[in-house]
Amino acid sequence: MAFTTQTPEAAAHQRPVPCSCRLDFRLPLGYKFAMPLRTRDVALAAVLWMLILAGQAGAQLTQDHPGQYSQADIDIGARLYNAQCAQCHGPNGDQVSGVDLRRGQFRRANSDEDLAGIIANGIPGTGMPPVALQPAEMTGVIAFIRAGFDPAGRPIKIGTASRGQAVVEGKGGCLACHRINGRGSRQAPDLSDIGLARTAEAIHRTLIDPSSGMMPINRPVRVVMKDGRSIAGRRLNEDTFTVQIIDDREQLHSIVKGDMRSMAVDTKSPMPAYATRLTTEELADVIGYLLTLKGS
Repeated sequence: MAFTTQTPEAAAHQRPVPCSCRLDFRLPLGYKFAMPLRTRDVALAAVLWMLILAGQAGAQLTQDHPGQYSQADIDIGARLYNAQCAQCHGPNGDQVSGVDLRRGQFRRANSDEDLAGIIANGIPGTGMPPVALQPAEMTGVIAFIRAGFDPAGRPIKIGTASRGQAVVEGKGGCLACHRINGRGSRQAPDLSDIGLARTAEAIHRTLIDPSSGMMPINRPVRVVMKDGRSIAGRRLNEDTFTVQIIDDREQLHSIVKGDMRSMAVDTKSPMPAYATRLTTEELADVIGYLLTLKGS
């Protein structure tokens, strides 16, 4: 295509001439434009292309990881809660004695299944009536509650604790490294009170991407002593002069730093990621179980 230059005065008196070129847009969804286009048409086509791309990106970002509710779920739930639930539970979810929906405090529910059952069936003898909702509406209300009433929150699905315990002790193989209520290995951190120490979102993040959720004190270390010995394991404690490590044979080492040649700290967790090892439902059940662990 050839372009010529002209003065602004000449351009102002010249009538627009239709462009005879044909532009071929290949769009991500298989759409195709192939037609003679004026400059205005080119701009409109480009805008349409960007809108389609934005729509695809938005669809891909509604759920970052398995086990999370989408932004669309939260938006639906916010509208339904304000229309049907806020009159009794209040705008912050704390107007019913012993219940604080925004903070996740319930009298009769733990899992998302429990919440759905109470919403659908009500609670006889109380002011909680049954509420008839479509499946997408029910999902939305639970997502809004799990998001802490925050439209920008990242709500996590919480499953059934009994099923989650079975996964932890079976398919998940968690007790091969972790210890829970006196059972399991000491190679990895004890999980007996993880329900107090971590939120549902933090537990979910650790299951999906263990390295991102690893606390600094739990990072694997390798110490080389001045006499040439090498000790690798998990750091339990450290002060100015010593460091305590438990190795993969569950042997405890208290090492004087003056006797060390070097100590390397690894930021990569040895724990496998469970995003593909467990189903979305199994992840939700494991989180539901771990949240019940609050120490003895």
